[in-house]
Amino acid sequence: MKIRFGIPAMAALLLVPGVWAQSSGATPTVKVGVISVQVAIQSTAEGKLAANELQSQFAPRQTELDNLRKQIEDLQTRLRTTSNTLSDEEKARLAREGDQLTRTYQRKQQDSQDDFNEAEREIVDRIGRKMIDILDKYSKENGYSVVLDTSAQNTPVIYAANTVDVTQDIIKLYDQSYPVKNAAAARPSTPRSTAPKPQAPAQQQPAPH
Repeated sequence: MKIRFGIPAMAALLLVPGVWAQSSGATPTVKVGVISVQVAIQSTAEGKLAANELQSQFAPRQTELDNLRKQIEDLQTRLRTTSNTLSDEEKARLAREGDQLTRTYQRKQQDSQDDFNEAEREIVDRIGRKMIDILDKYSKENGYSVVLDTSAQNTPVIYAANTVDVTQDIIKLYDQSYPVKNAAAARPSTPRSTAPKPQAPAQQQPAPH
């Protein structure tokens, strides 16, 4: 799913010290694994389905923003190409209209981005909390003392061999534990890497006097 789910809170929860209760009389054997929590969440069938639903939910707002931007650009083009024939009064009116449209666009763009980010956080929280249990059980059953998240900000992991990466195992176990009803809908044809970020219109030029 490549909506880039941000995971600051869940990453901390998913650094699982699975088996610290070693015998105090002997040097413990520390088995370390790594996981990309971001990849794991977005690659589960539930995560892919949630990403598709999120894109569909915000598609009308993206269309509205695109239409607003087009209106602003058309108005700017009109001001630029007809400035010699328009009266000062008409130029001022068009400039005011452009300013109002630009403010509306910026407000709606920010509201849409904030709502999108909040919806993403809810998805991460829902999937991540269930993934904690999966990873905790997996770590104990396979003797991992520590599993580090390579997708976390400021991760201490510089290098990890593929043999210690448990990401795919956790994805498989998650899908087995929490299957989605509509598996076809969980396979997006074109993954998205970020939340929709519409291009801002060009700065409105002041009307010439």
